[in-house]
Amino acid sequence: MICALGSSLCFGTASVLQALGARAARPGTGGGVDVALLWGALRQWRYLAGLSLDGIGFGLQVVALLTLPIYTVGAALAASLAVTAVVCSWLLKVRLTRMEWAAVAVVCGGLAMLAFASGTEGEGHGSPALRWAMLATAFGVLGIGVVAGRLPNRPRALVLGLGAGFGFGVVEVAVRLIDGPDLANPAWYALLVGGAAAYLLLTSALQRGSVTTATAGAVLGETIGPALVGVVWLGDRTREGLAWAAILGFTIAVAGALVLARFGEPPAPAVGALEEAEAEARGRRGPGA
Repeated sequence: MICALGSSLCFGTASVLQALGARAARPGTGGGVDVALLWGALRQWRYLAGLSLDGIGFGLQVVALLTLPIYTVGAALAASLAVTAVVCSWLLKVRLTRMEWAAVAVVCGGLAMLAFASGTEGEGHGSPALRWAMLATAFGVLGIGVVAGRLPNRPRALVLGLGAGFGFGVVEVAVRLIDGPDLANPAWYALLVGGAAAYLLLTSALQRGSVTTATAGAVLGETIGPALVGVVWLGDRTREGLAWAAILGFTIAVAGALVLARFGEPPAPAVGALEEAEAEARGRRGPGA
């Protein structure tokens, strides 16, 4: 559970840095699967710093998935929005309302209930059909991005967010389906394709459209589906007699995260203020600093 929470901390902080980097990058082609935009974002130091934190978070996530049910880890990852909200309030001086501070507390309470009720990971290793299904889903995420790029702004944001969430969900399940360095296992390729596709769609969502809507879609996509796969096909269970607490904790943690969905993207005025402050600091240090 400590690894799951550490992963949430890394991902939540990375979201702020990646949003700043994506906003500073030049616009790409405008499609949902926008490699040009991702390439531009990769040239921004904030985006790269966010990716570094994502790498640390992914390592912690893998450790958590090897010892906890997928539904617990998924809820912890959704709770990264609470981390993002707090980081925004501190770094970008974004004002949180009382409802949003209450949502942060609700997320923490939900995670505490999950930690109390969760059992160990299921003993199921998944059938070959499930491995191939994850690979097909990963390629399907790319298809979602292609379709989303042709939609108007409002539905585009929701579809991009859901697609990114599905991609991250594929990664969560694929980790459980990998037994070792067997390159004949489709789960390896599902992990790589699903993760890459999710980042492509998420980067597009961070720069265009309603990122609040996209982030809410991503939270739903990366929590509910993988949790069901873990329970139905991989044998994830709760502690004896505490299924109600796990369901309630999962529900309120995800609900609290959805309330905080607007923090999937720092508000534009706050981003501009940060850039102005950095420019002023460079001016004080002198030219070439």
